[in-house]
Amino acid sequence: MPKTAGFAILLCSLAAAQTPPPILRIIRMSGADTLISPARYAAARAQVEVLGIRASTGLPETWAIEMHPTFASIEDLETALGIVPMPPAGPGADESLPSSRILIAYYRAGWGYRSEEAVRMLPRARYLHIAVYRMRPGGDDQLEKFMAARRRRMDAVNLDRPDLVYHVVSGAQSGLYIVLAPIVSLRKLDEGVAKLPTYAEPTVAAENQAGLDSAVSLESLLFKMEPAISYVSSDFAAADPTFWRR
Repeated sequence: MPKTAGFAILLCSLAAAQTPPPILRIIRMSGADTLISPARYAAARAQVEVLGIRASTGLPETWAIEMHPTFASIEDLETALGIVPMPPAGPGADESLPSSRILIAYYRAGWGYRSEEAVRMLPRARYLHIAVYRMRPGGDDQLEKFMAARRRRMDAVNLDRPDLVYHVVSGAQSGLYIVLAPIVSLRKLDEGVAKLPTYAEPTVAAENQAGLDSAVSLESLLFKMEPAISYVSSDFAAADPTFWRR
C-alpha cells in the first residue's frame, strides 16, 4: 500500500509516543453489506489508518473507524476520496444504499483506562469492545468524575482491559460518548470475568449507584476486526502481517 514518506515519518513518531488518535471519523452502516472500500482509500493515497469492523453482537452493523490527527485531515481525505470513483456494485448487490450515520469524535485525554496501552494493543486486536454512553444535557462533568472513579475501580483489580474515550461532536445528539477497548483474544474476557467484582462491572444500574444519574443509556457492543475492509499502513500491520495482509 503506497504511503508518502512524510506520512511514514508521522506514523513512526506517533507510534513512538503511543499517542491516541486525536480525532475519529466513524462511518456506521447497518446490514451485512458494506460500502467500505480499502481500494478507494488506496487510490486516494489516504494518509490515515482505517479499521473495518463487523458486529459480533447486537444488530448487523459494519463500522469504518478513520483515525485522524486533525480536523483538516478529514477535509483532505474527503477531497481526495471525492475524485476517486466508487467501484461498481458486484453481481446481485443491492443498489440501494444501506442506512448509515457518520460521526466525528475527539479524544478525551485522561478519561480512558491505561489509554497508551490501548493504542499499543490496536494492531494486535482481533476484537473491539465498544461502549456507547448517552448522557442527558449537562451530564458531561458527571461523566468525567465517573470515569475517574471507574479507573480507580479497575486499577484496584489490575484489570487488563485498557480503553480510549471519545466525545462525539458531530453527527449525533449532544451527550454521546464512545469507549473503545481493544481485545487481543476473547479469552481475555474469560479472565476478566473471573477477577472482576460485581461493583466494577460497567452497567447503567451500577453507574447510577455510583452517582452517574445523568446516564440515559449504555449500549455495549462487540465487534470483530476485518482486515479485508481495513486500510492500514505497513507500520501498523507489522505487529501481525499475516493477519492484516492475508
